[in-house]
Amino acid sequence: MNRRGPGLLGTVARTAVVAGTASAVGGRVQRRQQEKWGAQEVVAQQQVEDQRAVQQQQSMQQQMAPAAPAADDLLDRLERLAELKKQGVLTEAEFEAQKAKILAG
Repeated sequence: MNRRGPGLLGTVARTAVVAGTASAVGGRVQRRQQEKWGAQEVVAQQQVEDQRAVQQQQSMQQQMAPAAPAADDLLDRLERLAELKKQGVLTEAEFEAQKAKILAG
């Protein structure tokens, strides 16, 4: 045995062990980073999909909003027509004719 130190073979072996350990640790770190980035991408994609769903819902609500006043307007017109008939301003035939026009749109 050589008493002066590990020698060239020992140094090479130790360097190989250190390099192998560093490589294994680096590989694990890289895999964890990829998993983390992948999870972040999934969260980001879900947020985009959620935002699209909210926008679609808002768009549908905006499209449906005019329908409610039209129904209210229709009801108001029919109520006024009925009131005119009740007051005797309109005959039954006139009432029915105007009601049909209102309902036909």
